[in-house]
Amino acid sequence: MLKIAVMTSRRAYRSDLSDARWALIEPILAEWRAARADAGLGLAEPVHDLREIVNAILYVNRTGIAWEYLPHDFPPYKTVYDYSAKWERDGTTEAIHDELRRRVRRAAGRTEQPSAALIDAQSIRTSANVAADRGLASDLPLAVRPAGLAEVSRVNGAPKTRPVQRDAEHR
Repeated sequence: MLKIAVMTSRRAYRSDLSDARWALIEPILAEWRAARADAGLGLAEPVHDLREIVNAILYVNRTGIAWEYLPHDFPPYKTVYDYSAKWERDGTTEAIHDELRRRVRRAAGRTEQPSAALIDAQSIRTSANVAADRGLASDLPLAVRPAGLAEVSRVNGAPKTRPVQRDAEHR
């Protein structure tokens, strides 16, 4: 069972943060909460512990449940969702990811910032009637899909579409 430093009346879930993992992100979230209080937003004293909010977000993420199915021993799902949406909107989530990435890279003896990135996507031909972002070949109606059924390429300047061959495990 995971150790939870906050006094809660619930048993720990497998998705809960350990004390060591909470110690990594707690300063960022404490700073976020302090900045909101200093901004004079007229906020009352916090009702819910930030660690329990994060544990609830991790539970939803790990189990894939809808927010409204969050177990009752977590803070109310609307509160948890509101924190999650605010953190995503104001960059707090990204700041946590950046800090964790820096720590992992430093521990591996690498520079803190990556020097390259990979993007994995597939472009497929689509109808001109379908609203979609156009690809690099702006004269072709292209849509980027995570798992497309066709592949578009240029052969002698003309677009060619061919089915993507899938192996048995992807059918």
